[in-house]
Amino acid sequence: MQGDFKVISLSYKNTPVEIREVIALDDNLIKSMLEEIRDLFPVSEALIISTCNRTEFYYSSETEVAAQLIQFLGLKKGIADMEQYMEHFQVINDPESASEHLFRVALGLEAQVVGDLQIINQVKRAYQMSADAQMAGPFLHRVLHTIFYANKRVFQETNFRNGAASVSYATSELVKTLAENLETPKILLLGLGEIGEDLARHMAETKLDVSITNRTTEVADKLGLECQLNVLPFDQLDKSFNEFDVVISSVAVRHFINPEQLANTEIKGIKYFVDLSIPRSIDPAIEDIKGVALYNIDEIQNNASAALNKRLAAIPDVEAIIADSLDDVNEWSMEMEVSPTIHKLKGALEQIRQDELKKHLKHASPEMEAFAEKLSKSLTQKIMKLPVLQLKAACKRGEAETLIDILNDLFDLENQAVKK
Repeated sequence: MQGDFKVISLSYKNTPVEIREVIALDDNLIKSMLEEIRDLFPVSEALIISTCNRTEFYYSSETEVAAQLIQFLGLKKGIADMEQYMEHFQVINDPESASEHLFRVALGLEAQVVGDLQIINQVKRAYQMSADAQMAGPFLHRVLHTIFYANKRVFQETNFRNGAASVSYATSELVKTLAENLETPKILLLGLGEIGEDLARHMAETKLDVSITNRTTEVADKLGLECQLNVLPFDQLDKSFNEFDVVISSVAVRHFINPEQLANTEIKGIKYFVDLSIPRSIDPAIEDIKGVALYNIDEIQNNASAALNKRLAAIPDVEAIIADSLDDVNEWSMEMEVSPTIHKLKGALEQIRQDELKKHLKHASPEMEAFAEKLSKSLTQKIMKLPVLQLKAACKRGEAETLIDILNDLFDLENQAVKK
């Protein structure tokens, strides 16, 4: 495993939503941070994942820069006193543990709703931003492509992705439960990002009266037509809250819905609000209004779907796939360590071959030169085969360093590289 791969993690497991929303990063900020990290820090590779459940930095660095990166995050977010949040950050310096953590996050084992399908797409987007910023090097490329292949195996070989257990599905189950207590429930879904779109599709499968709205009208119109859902013009939103019994928001704008907007609203019975956003788009103070109940993303229960039990039972199968995948990455990483020695050895043998050909073929015919060229290449390739196989075998035994030293001494490879 690459010896300088690390992770800084802040997640729902030890951090409440009111802190996660302060730390959360949007795509534009992630892009600018990656570019600045490239220029300002001794970091060769970096990947930043920020979702409603976590904000994480994966990076490769020969020096310890975790504290500096956390302070840099605070600077970019405009947080004057980052020390108050330090206890929530977990730093994993062991490269194998850091790699395993990335696998577990990407495949949904660390999701708030186990097996959540949205996380793999979020990781793919984070990978694209890393590549665009030229911060995805050989190790990240290898790890992430191995993760994507492992994800296919999880689909094909396990029950971990069977059924519809996700934040959006769990929300739809909650809404259906709430609707049972309402006479003629009307539902409004505000925001059609990744979670909102997925939720709209789930809600379209119910018989409930569901409306959707979005800043970009074209997005709402297209999804409304596809799913046969009502479309509410976004500019009529403030005047329409009173019409709906359940309002679900997935707009990542802090306190987009607040008590002032409901000040003149006559609330009959109970009005439910569900906030799926980080930062929170619904001001928690809204629950102080009589007749208003608020659910946030941490209150969306994992057991909303019977499929969850199947997923939990399939966790050992997923962990076995992760173990296989990590072995592949580890083997590749070790082979990368011996690759320079292999190239030096090939270069040394090629130089010997060329020198001998020049010495013995000064007056040879073209036919003899062609024969000697072919024969000498074949011999050097056969000579190379055994050392290469032995080096790769030594990698698996953890003894590559010893064999590298022997080959360096036998063929004087360090000096050969200098001469070249």
